[in-house]
Amino acid sequence: MAFPNSRSIPDLLSDAVGQLAKLVGNEFALARAEVSEKAKQVGRAAALVGAGAVIMIPALVLALLAIAAALRSSGFSDAMSYLLTGGGAIVVSAMLIWVGLNRLSSDALKPAVTLDEIERDKSAVKEMVR
Repeated sequence: MAFPNSRSIPDLLSDAVGQLAKLVGNEFALARAEVSEKAKQVGRAAALVGAGAVIMIPALVLALLAIAAALRSSGFSDAMSYLLTGGGAIVVSAMLIWVGLNRLSSDALKPAVTLDEIERDKSAVKEMVR
């Protein structure tokens, strides 16, 4: 008995391939949008870091000179007060650089939403094929 809306296997296969192509196109569009958003996020972060650094440099120099002056007035020699102040500044700046580089790691910038969608789509395609 033939059903009035029954479709042939080639028609069903053609529809499945068409839907798969549309799905892949949608995934690429999602990936492009997510990567674009991540790039904008990096750009905004870099601009803020740059602006903060420009403003921070004179303030940091004055603060380091004040610390060195305080060390000198507490009995340290000029050379030792500058050495201690500079060493402390190096340690703090190294920690800040390390934290900043970790935030720009590949894991932090990975398009997680797109990867999750692709995994779900793979599962859906496997179910369709079965």
